[in-house]
Amino acid sequence: MSDKLDLRESLEIPKLENSSEAENFQNETLRPILKLQNDFYQSVFLNYASRQKVDLETLSKQKKTLFIEASLQKDSVLKNTFIGMTIGMLTLEELETYFLDTKAYNKRIITMLIERIRSQII
Repeated sequence: MSDKLDLRESLEIPKLENSSEAENFQNETLRPILKLQNDFYQSVFLNYASRQKVDLETLSKQKKTLFIEASLQKDSVLKNTFIGMTIGMLTLEELETYFLDTKAYNKRIITMLIERIRSQII
């Protein structure tokens, strides 16, 4: 079985000297996971929209944006599903880092997912 790290694409994000540990974790770990899981996130979100009887094709860009943001920030089941999909791809060592500040990392995950989904659906 391949290692989880082997599945991730290496992203060329410059590491700045004054970057915080949280920023480094985001760029070195979370972003590659989000890129790897992108198709799954899109599929889960489109299925969610369908179950909510929201026709994304007919919504304006502004209403799509509002729906995406509200869904990922306020629907705890959807939010926790996405967070679970993300942390499930962490190694044990990365999971220890995640546990140091789960609230902040969850916020980063959701913020990046909102941008990722918005850029592909709108």
